[in-house]
Amino acid sequence: MNLTFKNAKLRVGAISLELDLILEQNRTALFGASGSGKTSILELVAGLRRLDEGSIFLDGVPLMETTTRTFVPTRQRAIGYVPQDLALFPHLTVKQNLDYGIKTPADDSRIFFKKLCDLLEIGSLLDRRPPFLSGGEKQRIAFARALLAAPRLLLLDEPLASLDQTLKDKILPYLHRIWEEFSLPILYVTHSPNEVVSLCDEVIVINEGKVIARGKPTEIFIQSPIPNYRLRELS
Repeated sequence: MNLTFKNAKLRVGAISLELDLILEQNRTALFGASGSGKTSILELVAGLRRLDEGSIFLDGVPLMETTTRTFVPTRQRAIGYVPQDLALFPHLTVKQNLDYGIKTPADDSRIFFKKLCDLLEIGSLLDRRPPFLSGGEKQRIAFARALLAAPRLLLLDEPLASLDQTLKDKILPYLHRIWEEFSLPILYVTHSPNEVVSLCDEVIVINEGKVIARGKPTEIFIQSPIPNYRLRELS
């Protein structure tokens, strides 16, 4: 994966997001305090926001470019996105929620559907509705729906933030399964150092819309030039 932000600028409330950044690792974390701009970055990549200025490229292809007025619609980006609220439809069954994610119905989609149900252990939930699922079950449904869109990049916005530690411990192995099975590039937003160290190859530290550090998780959280008190505040 090569995700490039070139002179990318966006004003979000009191935050001025400014990015000149190339991401090439398969599992990259965006780490920082709430309100630092992490979710806005995911929304830009997903096509839910437009830059005020600059461009974003995925594997050399522009997703948006203000000088040429290029903007690829969300549905055409082949990017899976799991937002913080999961965005499951409460009036639909799990099966219907998952069907919504399928890009093109076909025989191979049905095979992939069965594979995902087995991988994430959700086959027994298909006839239920989201209000009657646990937090961990909803999370696995949201992962499955994003993957059914056959994405070339998966965006996860604090997928474990609403779960208690017991549920986090149950969900983490499913994330590892997804990466091991599909080798899918992932951009992962969190303010948990433990999640970054457990799941990611690289971490980008964001503060007030700016990149203030990047590197391997162990370098950032153990050997970092950023003072330890700063990391505790962010986490």
